[in-house]
Amino acid sequence: MFVNRLILAGTLAASYGIYGPVFELQEHLGRGDHTEEYAHSEKYSVRHWDLDSPMSLADLVARVNSIRREHAALQRNDTLRFHATDNEQLLAYSKSHHAENRRWTPASDVVVTVVNLDTERTQTGWIHLDLEALGIEEGTSFTVHDLLTNSYYQWEGASNYVSLDPAAVPAHIFSIQPTAFLDPKGRLA
Repeated sequence: MFVNRLILAGTLAASYGIYGPVFELQEHLGRGDHTEEYAHSEKYSVRHWDLDSPMSLADLVARVNSIRREHAALQRNDTLRFHATDNEQLLAYSKSHHAENRRWTPASDVVVTVVNLDTERTQTGWIHLDLEALGIEEGTSFTVHDLLTNSYYQWEGASNYVSLDPAAVPAHIFSIQPTAFLDPKGRLA
């Protein structure tokens, strides 16, 4: 759930913040008095955090922040678009930044995020991209680069299949480039 919350906040909002060790170490025990405060808050005592814990999300937080710095589309709210899926446990949305005329150029920045909202089971399904909103012509082939896993996939058309396992990585943050702008090694030409 913490990973989902991080990815949703980091990709939906133009700016976001988290409370470091509490979030990174996935502190989830509440005080039990119907407040949002967590148990054993520093508000009442000094806490010493094991920042080297294998449960720490610090590396993922750093990766999401790096992705945000590298992609102008994620620093905006005015281009947020939600895309249809055939599975209600998959949430798909995009943000884009086009240098000119809302059409693809090598300087375009389009990011599509897909999140598995089910924290216990793998969810699969088809996402149906609004290609016009993304500035992609129908029938265009394009490459999606998963910025979290550094995997590349070749997509064509509006409907594309995804499978997300919450035990591995429960989301994709895709950077999209038309294949015409990629060299043979998948780099921007």
